Amino acid sequence: MSTSRRMHLKSLLLQIGEAMLKEEAQEAEEEKMRYVEEKCPELSIPGCMQELQELCRKLHKEIDLVDDERYDMEFKVNKSNKEIDDLKLKVQDLNRKFKKPALRKVRMSADAMLAALLGSKHKVSMDLRANLKQVKKEVKEEEKQTGDWRKNIEDKSGMDGRKKMFETEAPTPLC
Repeated sequence: MSTSRRMHLKSLLLQIGEAMLKEEAQEAEEEKMRYVEEKCPELSIPGCMQELQELCRKLHKEIDLVDDERYDMEFKVNKSNKEIDDLKLKVQDLNRKFKKPALRKVRMSADAMLAALLGSKHKVSMDLRANLKQVKKEVKEEEKQTGDWRKNIEDKSGMDGRKKMFETEAPTPLC
C-alpha cells in the first residue's frame, strides 16, 4: 500500500470519527434538554402570597430530595474510588518481584519455642515427661510365690495335683 493511499484512508477515518463525535455530542445535548424539560417544568409564579409560599415549600422538598440523592451518589463514588486505589496497589504489589529468603534449620527446645510464641512476659517451662501416664508393672502370680519351687512341683505332680488343678479351674455347674 502506498503512503498516499494510506494517508487518504487515514484522513477519511478521521473525518468519519469527527462526524460521529459531533453526532454523539448533539445527541447528548438533546438528551440533556429532554431531561431538564422533564424534571424542571415551566415555572409559573402565582399572584397571591399563600400560593407563593406553597410553591416555595414544594421547591424546598424537591431540593432536599436532590441533595439526598447527590450525597448518596457522592458517597458511592468515593467508596468506589477507594476500592479502585486499593486494587491498584495490590496489583502493583503483585507485579513486583519478591525474593524468598533461604530458610535455615533452627534447633529449639520446647521452652524456647513457647517463649518465642508467647512472648517474654509469659514464663512457661514445659516438662514433657510430667504429663505422661505412669504405668505400674503388674506382678504375675508365679513371681508372687517366692517359696521353694520344689514344693510347688510336688504339689502338682501325680494325680492329686492334677485333680486339684481341675477342681479349681472347673466351672460351676448350672442347676
